[in-house]
Amino acid sequence: MSSVAFYTLGCKLNYAESSIIGQQLTKAGFDKCEFQDGADVYVINTCSVTDHADRKCKKVVREALKHNPNAYIVVIGCYAQLKPKEIAQIPGVDRVLGAAEKFQLVDHLQTLVKEPKTIVFSAPIKEVNTFVPGFSVGDRTRIFLKVQDGCDYFCSFCTIPLARGKSRSATISETLTLVREAAQSGAKEVVLTGVNLGDFGINQGQTFLDLIQEIDTIDGIERFRISSIEPNLLNNEIIEFVSKSKRFVPHFHIPLQSGSDEILLGMRRRYTRDLYAERIKTIKRLMPHCGIGVDVIVGFPGESHEHFIETYQFLTELDVSYLHVFPYSERPNTTAKKMPGVVPVKVRVERGAMLRVLSEKKRMAFYRSHLGKKRTVLFEEGSSRGMMFGFTDNYIKVATDYDPLLVNSLAGVCLESVSPEGWVMGIFDYAEVHH
Repeated sequence: MSSVAFYTLGCKLNYAESSIIGQQLTKAGFDKCEFQDGADVYVINTCSVTDHADRKCKKVVREALKHNPNAYIVVIGCYAQLKPKEIAQIPGVDRVLGAAEKFQLVDHLQTLVKEPKTIVFSAPIKEVNTFVPGFSVGDRTRIFLKVQDGCDYFCSFCTIPLARGKSRSATISETLTLVREAAQSGAKEVVLTGVNLGDFGINQGQTFLDLIQEIDTIDGIERFRISSIEPNLLNNEIIEFVSKSKRFVPHFHIPLQSGSDEILLGMRRRYTRDLYAERIKTIKRLMPHCGIGVDVIVGFPGESHEHFIETYQFLTELDVSYLHVFPYSERPNTTAKKMPGVVPVKVRVERGAMLRVLSEKKRMAFYRSHLGKKRTVLFEEGSSRGMMFGFTDNYIKVATDYDPLLVNSLAGVCLESVSPEGWVMGIFDYAEVHH
């Protein structure tokens, strides 16, 4: 029996897909093992959102070959679709599979004979139109459920449509079958993932709201979490539904990218800052305790100091909980790469640092606003210095004294204080533990 190990870069969707492919290989007779165990086959699932992810792929290949110099190396994922010839030049890579081929990996591993040249299978992205559903396994606490793939938006800075193709999904009925399967795993939380989640069902006359209303009726899962959703697709009906749901948690991650309408226009985003601010106000009116995360890009071409200050002030005034900050990264075959007004890398780094400081201030203010209150925490496996960790429904990281009986359990926790490390210390109530 041949062994296989995975290394996954990038988003939650990539992690879900690595798990789906891993399940396929296990059924085909492969033995999954840890990366450091010297596997016969290494599957590297790549991201290509930033240059850093591209470089990391090369590093992972080198690390895999250290553990087993004779290992068969397969590279899949977004980078494999966008730059198959580049990957083929990396020493040690045996096979490169694009977006249409990665879910046929079992067929590609019928023989593990290393050829003199790297074998590349990467169909043009316009031919990628099938949807392969599935969910992650292996984490008893939380499951990532893939409900959508691809994107039709073509934002000027983004390569995702070129790497994943058009927006597509399963039907609601097919998705509900997966949710029921996930419920049998014992996991307490399911995170809905996709590239453009709010576009679910766009080609089938179904909507994301239809989906979550149906999901909410399924027993066996304590929590459902929406991973990320575009502000123009996060309508009032979705917000109102989540506010009344007992199992969809009060937590949204909503990409902003810029607080300047001029920059948003250059990015080809489909909303204005006013629309974004209105979404936040609606969420906080219905769910004052809701956690809200924000994606921001700094240093986009043409972003002047004034544009950045506009974004900074906009974010300062927004009632959000934390920021994910990305310095703009030039990507081949994108409109933004050809735009004038290139912002020096040093300035991008400086602006990113300013927003990360703001993010920590936002996070700490959000955490402190909940001190003295009780919230339900889902505790995870693993411990550090006698502590165990989990997240509240509204995404506050909580630590408490380690107790093995709390692993993969929901517990009522009184939030006591913010630690110097940046999490909240809590005291749980054994009367409110749900195994």
